[in-house]
Amino acid sequence: MVLRLLLATALGTGIGYHRERAGKAAGLRTHACIALGAALFTIASFSFGDHADPSRVAAGVVAGVGFIGAGAILRGMRGDGGIAGLTTAACIWVTAAIGLAAGAGLYLIAAVTALITVIVLRLPKISG
Repeated sequence: MVLRLLLATALGTGIGYHRERAGKAAGLRTHACIALGAALFTIASFSFGDHADPSRVAAGVVAGVGFIGAGAILRGMRGDGGIAGLTTAACIWVTAAIGLAAGAGLYLIAAVTALITVIVLRLPKISG
């Protein structure tokens, strides 16, 4: 269980490091904590016994993280009516999913998803 928590934290930290280097509000600590929290909720859901459904806990994490993502978008609202913060919100969402996967013991898929996320974040913006 500790390995799952450490992996989730490390993967979230990797994504958060990239966001922090880009000067975004949700950086290293935020992403690390989101992944860690999602992993812990997942691990804890397995301890509820036969009377609980771990998928309901996962759904709750997804809904809760949606509020954090919405806050990132609202914080990024621009004065000209434009919207900013969508990529940060998406990173928060995928970081929670990575934490859920690590917490469930899906180590490879969690690591590959984190790697893909960092690669996508490094793609150049296409202005149009």
